[in-house]
Amino acid sequence: MSGSEAASGRRLTPVTPENFDAAVAVKVRVDQQHLVAPVMKSLAQAYVYGDAAWPRLILDGDRVVGFLMAFVGIDWHEDGGSDLRSGLWRLNIAVGEQRRGYGRFAVEQVATEIRRRGGDRMFVSYHPGPGGPEVFYQGLGFKPNGESAGDQTVAVLDLY
Repeated sequence: MSGSEAASGRRLTPVTPENFDAAVAVKVRVDQQHLVAPVMKSLAQAYVYGDAAWPRLILDGDRVVGFLMAFVGIDWHEDGGSDLRSGLWRLNIAVGEQRRGYGRFAVEQVATEIRRRGGDRMFVSYHPGPGGPEVFYQGLGFKPNGESAGDQTVAVLDLY
């Protein structure tokens, strides 16, 4: 963590029995609920996907401001090929906490974790269109790679 992050009190922490209720209480704005799954679904997926899921609360001091879940080393090809990928699976910044740099902080922390594990690319998928996070991710350097995941656009950020 850089000095400015430490000074601001921003940090990630694992979801534990002690902070579970605070995690599932994280809600995005009503107009964004169709864009990102609720934290409860993410935690269920983290249980099912085990070591591939990396769920974390985003804190500012002791205050929960959001939730993220990364994926690490998931084989993207279902046809027997091998294409291990890591990236941001979910990003839920709480109502009233958006536009304060927490999303950028979260993406940077996931990128750091992927690098720590030896990765050099970070993937994300998002719902395109008005009100979606496309501008946010492109502003961080993510570029659509021509793929889709269901109705979502897949984008990649080179980490080297």
